[in-house]
Amino acid sequence: MAENNEFFREVNEDYRRDQVAQIWRRYSGVIIALAILMVAGVGGWRYWQNAQRVAAETASERFDAANRLVREGKTDEAEKAFTTLEAEGPAGYRLLAQFRSAAETAKRDPAAGAKAYDAIAADTGLMGGLRDLARLRAALLRVDAADPAPALASLQGLAAGSPFRHTAREMLGLAALKRGQYEEAGRWFDQLTTDPETPQNLRQRIEVYAALVAGGPVTVTEAKPEPAAPPPPITR
Repeated sequence: MAENNEFFREVNEDYRRDQVAQIWRRYSGVIIALAILMVAGVGGWRYWQNAQRVAAETASERFDAANRLVREGKTDEAEKAFTTLEAEGPAGYRLLAQFRSAAETAKRDPAAGAKAYDAIAADTGLMGGLRDLARLRAALLRVDAADPAPALASLQGLAAGSPFRHTAREMLGLAALKRGQYEEAGRWFDQLTTDPETPQNLRQRIEVYAALVAGGPVTVTEAKPEPAAPPPPITR
């Protein structure tokens, strides 16, 4: 019985070897090609990772250099450096350069800076939070313009549920205070008070704002001039 089992095992092993040999003869080219592709894929992936790392390091150095130019007051050179980085840098540094360039533009020309932020906000390829940040920056630049209505509308949209809703509500409340609309200002400040995620430092400012709202408009009563004293009698 044991001899029979040994015989069958040897037959099975021979059969499997024959099957493997047939598969190798038939598909050896495919197997070798797949092996080469696997090796090439791993090598390509490592090359891509290294290229990305080098590109990020280069972009970081260029971004720092552009910021140094800003600190040194070399505005035109800094603007060119940021523009080059926007065109050639990796995605993350392109976006950083766009925001930094818009901020520098706003220092010289608030209207042009707001338009630069509008361009960032219009980029549908960006995450919603980054686009909201650009909208907020643009609105803050326009809130004191001759026609603040577009800025206020943008801030109201952000105040509804954006990650930047706290800043938007604060600015809307302050804008209402400036217009003398104390009831509206109070509504915006109340939203900040009841929001559990309002930052602590902002809550401290709300106390000051609430006092201003509670005080209401200040009316100045013009004092009536006192009657002039009669002239002294003339003595001869």
